[in-house]
Amino acid sequence: MSGLGDKMKGSMKEFAGKVTGNEELEARGKVDQIKGDLKDRADDAKQAVSDKASELREKAGEKVNDILDDVKEKTNTDGGGSE
Repeated sequence: MSGLGDKMKGSMKEFAGKVTGNEELEARGKVDQIKGDLKDRADDAKQAVSDKASELREKAGEKVNDILDDVKEKTNTDGGGSE
């Protein structure tokens, strides 16, 4: 998870900002946490797209094989296609 480091870093910054009363550090911590969350969401989206693409490739390959099988079957039942 690429966003985990940003979220941890942000959490520490936010905590340190709260403890010291440093609002800027606290805000930067929140920004880092959001950045980490966005990275995680982007990674999840990339994985979902990759999974769907693999699924579609597999289905397309099966369809092509079915069509080829049908063509072979018709060719064999037609006597090889030569007259």
